[in-house]
Amino acid sequence: MKESSSLVRCFAIIIGFLYSLNVVRAQQAISASLPDAPAPQPYGTRATGAELSLPPANQQTKRILGIFPNFRAVSTDTHLPPQTVKEKFVTASQDSFDYSAFVLPALLAGEQQATNSTPEFYQEEAGYGRYFWHTYVDQTSENYWVEFIGPVLTREDTRYYTLGPDKGGALERMGYALSRAVVTRNDAGANTFNISEVVGAGAAAGLSNLYYPVSDRNFSNTADRWGINVGVDAITFIVREFWPDINHALFHGPTAQPTANP
Repeated sequence: MKESSSLVRCFAIIIGFLYSLNVVRAQQAISASLPDAPAPQPYGTRATGAELSLPPANQQTKRILGIFPNFRAVSTDTHLPPQTVKEKFVTASQDSFDYSAFVLPALLAGEQQATNSTPEFYQEEAGYGRYFWHTYVDQTSENYWVEFIGPVLTREDTRYYTLGPDKGGALERMGYALSRAVVTRNDAGANTFNISEVVGAGAAAGLSNLYYPVSDRNFSNTADRWGINVGVDAITFIVREFWPDINHALFHGPTAQPTANP
């Protein structure tokens, strides 16, 4: 029964991918004109003149709500050079070891313990600890496969290029954000199939069989972890797309303000 459920989930994901590809084809003219991404910058660095001149609803900040990393998001119409290998490694490390990187694994660990998804981990504090370190290693492995190993091998860009309110409505932007799970840019700036995301997330899920209990090393659980990896990334793309709008609506402008010259 569990195997059938996983097959249904896989087919649903594939159908979603095909839908996203159709959205991308419809947006091809728009996507071709999207800007290059900025190089990653530590939180708190001074924004560039080009970024400061953007309308607040188009401007990304280095963190979401001042907490969660947003280093790979690109403000609309920002033009900066392609990523280097070092930058891909740095962004993967930032997403893996930032102080906020423990939040999602903590939430997933709680949900998995509540549903007793891995009975071998048991319950109470010790059980939660087992769930937590497994989900944290899952996340870290996926980050390096999707943001570093895969992109270096395939020469893909790991950054999220914002479509922005000036180039599409809410539904179009959401479709575009979801499509980034299967379509990305290569280092030359052209659209390409997102091998790093799809294959990298699967590689991380397969690798997890090395440290999960033997009873969990099956197609069903591996497919579940792969689906979670891709699904979480797709959700983060949506958040990145609409964060400038939310930030402007809630805080009346970008949270990262220019600093005075020393």
